[in-house]
This record gives sequence, structure tokens and C-alpha cells, in this order.
Amino acid sequence: MKLTQEEKKHPVIKSELLQVAELVAKDKGFEKREILSVLEEALLPCVHSRYGNDKKIVINIDKNTGVVSIKWIRTIVEHVSDNNKEISLSEARTFQPNVKIGDEYLTELPPIELTRAMVQSVRQAINQQIKAIERRYQRKEFANRIGDIIIGTVNRVDFSNIILDIGRSEGIIRHSELIPNEVFKIGDRVKVLLCGLNEDPSVPLLQLSRTHPDFIKKLFAQEVPEVYDGVVTIVSVSRDPGSKAKVAVTASDPVIDPVSVCVGPKGIRVRAVSEELKGEKIDIVKWSDDPATFIVNSLSSAHPEKIIIDDAEKTADVVVPEDQLSIAIGRRGQNIRLAAQLTGWKLNAITAKTAMENKVKEQYSTLEKFKTALDVDKNIAQCLVDNGYLSISEIADAPIDELEEIEGFNGELAREINNRAICYVDSRMNELAKLCKEKNVDEKLINCEMIYPELLELLVKANIRTLNDVGDLSVDELIDISKDLLTTSEAETLIMKIRETWF
Repeated sequence: MKLTQEEKKHPVIKSELLQVAELVAKDKGFEKREILSVLEEALLPCVHSRYGNDKKIVINIDKNTGVVSIKWIRTIVEHVSDNNKEISLSEARTFQPNVKIGDEYLTELPPIELTRAMVQSVRQAINQQIKAIERRYQRKEFANRIGDIIIGTVNRVDFSNIILDIGRSEGIIRHSELIPNEVFKIGDRVKVLLCGLNEDPSVPLLQLSRTHPDFIKKLFAQEVPEVYDGVVTIVSVSRDPGSKAKVAVTASDPVIDPVSVCVGPKGIRVRAVSEELKGEKIDIVKWSDDPATFIVNSLSSAHPEKIIIDDAEKTADVVVPEDQLSIAIGRRGQNIRLAAQLTGWKLNAITAKTAMENKVKEQYSTLEKFKTALDVDKNIAQCLVDNGYLSISEIADAPIDELEEIEGFNGELAREINNRAICYVDSRMNELAKLCKEKNVDEKLINCEMIYPELLELLVKANIRTLNDVGDLSVDELIDISKDLLTTSEAETLIMKIRETWF
């Protein structure tokens, strides 16, 4: 075959470049133009080593002919200060009369002959770039499949992590994402949940898991048509992978029993999911929008006598018979812990005796506080406690006619108790203001809506003077300072809200 005049000027074997680009593109599923761009980028260091790194050079491979052109780009200026990057207007007009200052002037450079070292360098660069393109294609392919179950084949075991082949991509199940004591060998086919995509190119792209709660959701969707169709919804899942799980379900159609549907005839559906999870025991419970009902359901085999709920703290004391306490708690606290995770409530299983003791302790503490702060006898303090007043502030804020309704109270006594409560609160606020002034406490901390006076006093006494000081605390430190005024979740929320302002 005769070479064209253009090809004779550029002695690069046209067919080789195009064949390489076409074969790689076909094998990897890429566009041929992408491969040619990789070749251009890989050749650039070789050209720079021949013509100098200071020159601005571009390489172009014609996608039809395979001809390689090397062009040196300079900016047209009046007076040249850098010969590698600039060319004078007069010199440029010698070859191109219509150019002007600021235009780019292109000079075609002779092709270079690649040495053995250059060829090796180009090959390495091409391999790296092709891997990068391949990973980009894989990211695009799997981006919309996050949260789905996929099946892979074990390729190797790397430091207790399992590497799976999944089509043209690879995924990693880290040891922490494997069900305890399960062992896979090379060639095994494994069901996994696709959790995300790794950014680090040194590790397999796909993040996989067999312990994620959503893995159970997707397995039920495969086994239970009603879950797949959305007639039955899995609201929440809690797991001790390989040991026990709890699944809360509800149905959009009141006629359907979501628990029976998920269990299946003779337990065939739930058993199929359990077998995939290496025998993990699964309790399927009915979800309810009533917290007490949902908590009772979540405890499965235990039968509570009463639920004492604190909505503000989102905690609940589950009162069970003495002989059912161990069942409610479960081995090593597993049952109560999984029920708490399932419902989102902090649960505490206690007996009726313990519940009564706790109530008596709380009432006694409140009673003593009322006697001291309001300077009243035990009978008046007991009346206030029996009518649901738990703090001096509640009494100070209560309407007089509401206090008058307490048995044994008249208008005069109600007004006197209310006045004493107001005076006590005012006195405490004045003392707190004085303390804040002495400690030079920042106004933002004093006025923070999330920090009420009792908590503020404890913070100031612990030498916490600014919101940033609070943000610097760990959750455990804040709970210790607050003397249990805050729950763990409230302490976390307060710290994170303050830290948000830092950014």
C-alpha cells in the first residue's frame, strides 16, 4: 500500500496506532477517540524530552489516518521575553501575514523516534490511563445500583478481606462486613449488598457488605413478592449479624397480615433469608405508629405488663414479670438491644418492684426539693407531686386557678405557693447571672436556646465559658458535666449544632 504525502512526512505506522486504538476500544467497550487521547497524552513526555519541557506542545493523532502531528504553540508578542513561549509579530508575519498580537502561533515539529526506554514509559502510561478510563466506566455502570444485591465470584482473599469478580469490575467485602465465622474459598459465588463506590484507585471499586441492615431488606424483596411490589414495607431492621435480627413490617392494605406474609407458608420465606445469612435467627414484628405498641411488639417473646414512656427523652422503662426479665433482656442483653435499635427508643427492662422503687426515689427527690425551695411542709409538697408538678419552674409558670384546683388548696395558698416559686426562680436566675458575670461567660452561651438555666449553671461551674468550649467537649464529658441532665443523643445533638457554626 502506498503512503500518502501526509503519511510520508510523519513516519508513524498508521495501521499500528489505529489497530491498537480499535482493539483496546473494542475489548474494553471504550470509544476509539478516548484511546487515541490516551496515546496522545502518553507520547507527550517523550516529545518534551526531545524538544524541551519549557515548550507548550500539543500532539494530535488523526482518528481516520492515524497520522501523528506535533505542534509547538507560542503567543505572538511585540517584544519576545521567552523564546520557548513567545514569537515576535514580525517573525510570525513572515509566514502568516494576517496574524496579530495575542494570537497563538503553531509550528509543526518533526516526528521523533522512540527509544526502547520511551516505548516502555509510553506503555506504562497507557496502561495507567486505560485503568482510569475503565474505572470511570465502571463507576458510571454501578452508580445507579447502590443499595442493590449483586452476585460475585471470590477471586482472592486479601488480609481477611474478600475480593470478588463482578463482571468487568472488582468489589471488596471488608472483614468487618462479613458475617462472623463465615468462610469463602476461591471460586465461590456470593450474594452481597452494594453499599458504595471507593474513591481510592488502589482498592477495588465496589464497597460490598453482608452485614448491612439493608441486605436483609433486599433479601426479603427477593423472597416475598408483596415486599418487592411495595404492598408490605420493611420499616426498620436491627441486626447482630450471624446471630439474630429483628425486622419491623407494615402493610398498606389492612386486610394483609405483613408478619405472616414475610414468614411465608410453613416459614419457607423467612427460612430462605435466614439460610442466606448463615442461620441468623430473624424475628419479624409488626410496626405501629404508637410507640408503646411498637416497643411491646419489638420484644417478641417477652410480654411486658406496662410501658413507662418519657417522650422528651425518648426513653422507655419496660415493666415485665420477674420470671420474664431474662427473656426481655436476652442473652448478653441482645433482645433488648436489638429492640431499642429497631424502635429508635432507649429501652430499659425492669420488674414491677424496680419500677415502683424508681418512682418512689424520684418522688422523694422532688418532694425534698419542694420542701426546701418553697419552705413548705411535707403535706403541701406531696400534694404538688401528686398533681404532676415535677419542678419549681412548672409551679412558677402555673396559672393560679390551676393551683387552686389541688385538693386542700385555696386561693390564698395557691397565690403564696406561686409567689414563692417565682421568687425562687428569680433568685436562682439572679445568682446565675452573677456567676456568669464573675466567670466572664460569653453572651452567646448564656442566650443559647438549647442550653437551659440548670445546664448553664453546671457548665459555668465547670469553667465552660463559650459555645466553642462546649463544642470542644466529647459526648461523655458533656454528660458528666450535666450530671445526667442530658441523654447521649441530646448531648450529641448539642455538640454537633455548635460545631456546625465552625464551618
